[in-house]
Amino acid sequence: MPERDEPTGALVRPYAVTRGRTRPKLEIALEALVETTVRGRSGIRGGQGGSEHQYIAAMCDGGRVQSLAEIAARMQLPLGVARVIVADMATDGLVAVYEPTSLDDETDAVGTELLERVLSGLRRL
Repeated sequence: MPERDEPTGALVRPYAVTRGRTRPKLEIALEALVETTVRGRSGIRGGQGGSEHQYIAAMCDGGRVQSLAEIAARMQLPLGVARVIVADMATDGLVAVYEPTSLDDETDAVGTELLERVLSGLRRL
């Protein structure tokens, strides 16, 4: 039986998608919510982006907002890789990223839009 000195494609591929980058263009929190934009819908339908981009755009489209952690888990990718891909997509305007609101601010109001989106997502479960 021959010995393998090289790792299998499954171990290398996620980092190949990010071109070896481990730092995202934008810092995105683990619980940040991701939603496909209009530009993302039209770009993905037109065949732009890789398969990971298309999968994320489809997963977060049509009011199905997903957290960064959910995206990484569903794609079975390391969190760092998913963060780099989503940050690239956000930079290109393909997805919108909604960061969690800090409750330590002087204003105790958490965005009602965010709360409505979370409630809507919970109801769909």
